[in-house]
Amino acid sequence: MTPDIRPLVAGNWKMNGLRSDLDQIKAIADSIDAELAEKIDILLCPPMTLLYVATALAEDTALLVGAQDCHTSQSGAHTGDVSAQMIADCLGEFAIVGHSERRTDHGEDDATVKAKAQAAISADLTAIVCIGETEEERKSGRTLEVLGRQLEGSVPGGATAETVVIAYEPVWAIGTGLTPTPADIEEAHAFMRRTLADRYGAEGEKMRLLYGGSVKPGNASELMAIANVDGALVGGASLKAVDFLAICEAYRTQH
Repeated sequence: MTPDIRPLVAGNWKMNGLRSDLDQIKAIADSIDAELAEKIDILLCPPMTLLYVATALAEDTALLVGAQDCHTSQSGAHTGDVSAQMIADCLGEFAIVGHSERRTDHGEDDATVKAKAQAAISADLTAIVCIGETEEERKSGRTLEVLGRQLEGSVPGGATAETVVIAYEPVWAIGTGLTPTPADIEEAHAFMRRTLADRYGAEGEKMRLLYGGSVKPGNASELMAIANVDGALVGGASLKAVDFLAICEAYRTQH
């Protein structure tokens, strides 16, 4: 945790979720009590097909809703794509950009991620910019080099603590059940904090730095207590309300 930074626990449903799963979104929204809502922000990013219904279910609750991606343009001849403006029109408040699965599956480079982050910011969304090293990069000792390059290339120049959140997700830890050691995570987050502070000054000091990669109820408290870890980007464990809420509960007694 970072003192004076409000934590964020974000759930990324990825390509999961049908209408029959809307009860999980409602259960999450209805279970966030005033005490927990006072301590942390809780966000869910369902697939685009459920986005508008999710925002309706979250209305008058503390649950925030966002999207998993956005296009670099506001509109145009881009069949199958969704713009940040469309997400905002559906009452979404966040957009995840640069997730390793987008970088790998769709060949997105840092410049594309930066353009998407800027598009999100221009539509008054908060961009969650994802960065992280592969297993080969970690084994060759290049983790911090990769993170530095991705921060430089993926985060817009005018970013602020209100418009950008950084999510560190080691690619080799996503969905594998593997996690870096607390010392590894602390080193990566300390490096990100220094890098952002050098570039953005006071805004970099305040930006939220999330950890993602096999976050589960059983390890959430330990992970969230690490210095400069200001929350989590949760994958599979966010699909079930009971699991996602259990991760959020890690913050009830930490403040």
